[in-house]
Amino acid sequence: MRATLLALLAFIPAYAATAQTPITWTDLIDPIAQVYEDPFRELGYEQLEKLRIIAKAQQRLEDDVSATKTRDEIEARLNAAEASLAEQGIDAHNLLSQRWAVAERRKRAAVSGNAALNGKLVVLTGYAIPAPPTDDGTPVAYLVPERGMCSHTPPPKPNQMVRVMIKGDWQPTTMHEPVQLTGRLSLSDTTHDIQVVDGLVPMRAAYEMEATGALTTQDMQDTAGSRQENTWAAAIVERLHVSGQLPQKEIGETN
Repeated sequence: MRATLLALLAFIPAYAATAQTPITWTDLIDPIAQVYEDPFRELGYEQLEKLRIIAKAQQRLEDDVSATKTRDEIEARLNAAEASLAEQGIDAHNLLSQRWAVAERRKRAAVSGNAALNGKLVVLTGYAIPAPPTDDGTPVAYLVPERGMCSHTPPPKPNQMVRVMIKGDWQPTTMHEPVQLTGRLSLSDTTHDIQVVDGLVPMRAAYEMEATGALTTQDMQDTAGSRQENTWAAAIVERLHVSGQLPQKEIGETN
């Protein structure tokens, strides 16, 4: 424990002295790619459901359903859905003609990373997921913004996932281990199938980080509880306490 504390205290002045940029997960998103026209955003559930009925009916009719009765039923559903939307001032055919272009814009918005962070030395806090090492033995992890992602819930968007190449002594020992990483970011779109709780998961990350520093919750708790003046570490620990990620120590409790 003393060795861990000394290593952490040695790291803190370096943090203050070097040009490291603390960032949040929203900073990773490309702001330019988020600005696009999406007419579907303003539609409610029932309106979107009507569009789905129309699209499905059109596809079935194009597939040449031979039975006249079946075609009549499909056309009746299609006409009813179109009429319902038209009464609300919605041109179903115009909207459906845009759906593939909008889908491509949404995909680009989910994948695109922030070019302003490419090559930057940053500090980012998240949850680490262990991953197999590279072919040359470099330890690897994935950093995500929320606990449970990629196991009990789907993976986040690619620009909300960082593939971490670990250069220091730290490695995650548990799934979704809270950690604050320091390292250099690079825009690098990668996809790897990783074994997690519920089986193989395709981990697509828009970023890679070469992590040279790591602070775990235990490191931060030790530092905040020491006699050293370190408001930065104390603030981080307080946020973890509030979020429930780090239990409060009782007065007089020791490690």
